[in-house]
Amino acid sequence: MNEQNAPPGAGPPVIRIVVAEDQAVVRRGAVLLLSMEPDMEVVGQACNGVEAVELARLLHPDVVLMDLHMPLKGGVAATREITRALPGTQVLVLTTLDDDETVFEAVRAGAHAYLLKDAAEDELLETIRALRRGESRLTPQIARKVMDQFSRLAQARGAEPLAMSGSSGREAEDAPSLPDAAYAAEALNDKEQKILELIAEGRSNRQIAQTLYLAEGTIKNYVSRIMEKLHANTRTELAIMSRRQRRSE
Repeated sequence: MNEQNAPPGAGPPVIRIVVAEDQAVVRRGAVLLLSMEPDMEVVGQACNGVEAVELARLLHPDVVLMDLHMPLKGGVAATREITRALPGTQVLVLTTLDDDETVFEAVRAGAHAYLLKDAAEDELLETIRALRRGESRLTPQIARKVMDQFSRLAQARGAEPLAMSGSSGREAEDAPSLPDAAYAAEALNDKEQKILELIAEGRSNRQIAQTLYLAEGTIKNYVSRIMEKLHANTRTELAIMSRRQRRSE
C-alpha cells in the first residue's frame, strides 16, 4: 500500500524488504529483527544473488538488504541489476567485506548504503528508514575508502577523477570506470553546489526543499541536472563527490 492509497489516519506505509543472505542463521536473524518492527515487513528471502534479483523484480520491494559474498551471482552484480531495473528500490549492503575495492564496486553498482555486519541493530534499522525517506547513508570511513580508490585508479591512468562516469549496460560486470578527459564534470552554479552539499549530509529532496524554500519538484529537477553534470548514477555517488571536494579544498 502506498501513501496515496493509505486510509485516513493511517501511519506511514510499511517498508517492504527483501533479505538476500546465503548464511541461513544470519538471514533468519535479520528477518526476525526486521519483523519485530511495526513499520517493516520482510516480503522475501534470497540465499543467492540470482534469487535476489528474481525476487526484487517480482516483489518490487522498497529496500533490499544485500550480502556481497553469495553463490551463483555475487552481491555487486545483483545490486547492479536491481538498481538498473528498479529505480524505486534501495539497496543496503550488509556485509563483512570492507576492503577498498569491494566497497568501491558496491557503490559503483548503485548501493545506496553500506554497513558492516557488526553494526548495531539500531543503526541498521535507522539506515533502512532513512533510505525509505529518500536519504543517502554512507559512513565517513566508507566514503573515504571509495574516494581513495578513485584516487588510486586515477593515478594509474594519469588522470584526475573529477567525476564518476555512468556505467554502460555492456560494461564488464565488476569493472570500475573513471571518466575520460572528454567527460570532465561541468561546473555547478551556487544553487546546485548548495544542493550537493545538502545531499552529502544525507538530506532527502523534501528536506532540501524545506531548507531552501523551494518546491520538492524543483529540487528533484536540480538533482537530476547535478547528476547529469557530474556523470553520477546515484545520490550516494553525489555525496561522495561532495565529500571528496571538501577534502581537497
